Amino acid sequence: MKCMGRKCSFNLVLVLGAMLLATIPLLAQQTPAPASVTTSSSATPEIPKAVNDKLAQLDKDVKAAQSAGDNAWMLVSAALVLMMTGPGLALFYGGLVRRKNTLAIMMQSFALMSLITVMWALVGYSLCFGGNGPFIGGFEHAFLRGVGAEPNPDYAGTIPQATFMVYQLMFAIITPALITGATAERMKFSGTVLFLALWFLVVYAPLAHMVWGKGGLLNASLGGRFPTLDFAGGTVVHISSGVSALVCALYLGKRTGYPKQPMPPHSLVLSFIGACLLWVGWFGFNAGSALSASSLATSAFVATHFAAAAAALGWSAAEWLKNGRASALGAISGAVAGLVAITPAAGFVGPMPALAIGLIAGVVCYLMVTKVKAIFGYDDALDAFGVHGAGGTIGALLTGVFAQQVINPIFGAGKAVGGLDGNWGQLGNQLVGVLIAWGFALVGTMVLLKIVDLITGVRVTEEQEVQGLDVTQHGEEAYNLEA
Repeated sequence: MKCMGRKCSFNLVLVLGAMLLATIPLLAQQTPAPASVTTSSSATPEIPKAVNDKLAQLDKDVKAAQSAGDNAWMLVSAALVLMMTGPGLALFYGGLVRRKNTLAIMMQSFALMSLITVMWALVGYSLCFGGNGPFIGGFEHAFLRGVGAEPNPDYAGTIPQATFMVYQLMFAIITPALITGATAERMKFSGTVLFLALWFLVVYAPLAHMVWGKGGLLNASLGGRFPTLDFAGGTVVHISSGVSALVCALYLGKRTGYPKQPMPPHSLVLSFIGACLLWVGWFGFNAGSALSASSLATSAFVATHFAAAAAALGWSAAEWLKNGRASALGAISGAVAGLVAITPAAGFVGPMPALAIGLIAGVVCYLMVTKVKAIFGYDDALDAFGVHGAGGTIGALLTGVFAQQVINPIFGAGKAVGGLDGNWGQLGNQLVGVLIAWGFALVGTMVLLKIVDLITGVRVTEEQEVQGLDVTQHGEEAYNLEA
């Protein structure tokens, strides 16, 4: 049959439609009806219990891995900080004194490694990190009660509190040891031990709590009235020890023969080795203060290294301009000055500000040691004040200038931290922290020296000083020069 035009097309559509309708019953018979019909469009399929268990275990494993990594880094950092006292500081100071006083100055560092450890376990840790008062901690952790494998979320939530405790102990050890650089060659061993034990309780513990303890007056992250930025101890460690060193030097008076009699270091080789150990150990001091194996630790590590290098160059350049040459003693002193100055800023500044802080500290500390000390005439034997007191003060103030929220948003995401970040008021907080640290160190040290002087005396006799502290205080000699 021949079919043409619209009529043919219409007939074809009718035939195809009839065929499609005829197939619908057949399809309905072959398709099983659903067991149930869910009317709610928001219903979601239930996750099997086994899957939930696996997700919970995965989360637990991830947290355990993070804790293990952080804990490993913090234990290494604690060992590095201890290395700063012995052998680092012991060798650095030991080489700077005269030969007859070598063992005596090294013994003071070693004795503090033992003495402060025992005091820390008994009450020290609790006074620094217990409680939440503005000035001093409590006694809830005395004898290390409650200090074990569980983290303390107020301070370090991913490592055992015992790890945090032993890490902070190493700071408490080196801080009073720094003071011995000013009292070298003329202070009794008995007076040194008693004075520094009391100083740890009266000066260090309150400052540590005020700056780092929960609720401390100067704490920047845990409710302080004047939030002072001090990442690793510019105020707590270096200003306190450096200013106390100056008070000790003034109270004890000058060494016999100073400044007319030359008193050069007896072994710059020992001091050089000690300074290098200090530089390496300082990575635990500063980068470890991130309290985790994190990008913040990396930033602090880089800042620490850059500042030390810049300060060594700054001191050496200043010395070269004045004397026509750069000395090894100047280079290592400059490096230490840079390490001191970057300590409060390490976790708040980038590499370029770290270079600036180091360079400024190297030049200023050089002037403190060579010019200011000569003008005022005090006998800071190993320049503890010129390097630590001055360097710590410079670093604390410059932290308020250079700190950035992109490095460490300590005040909250998007909030300015330092002056160049837009928060120039932070410089005022830094000044408050510096003044409180200076005041505590000045008053506390003077009072304690008076007390110790009445109990044991603080200075050896002139005869003992001339003979040397190795023999008169310890009955030994550092070197056997017999043929």
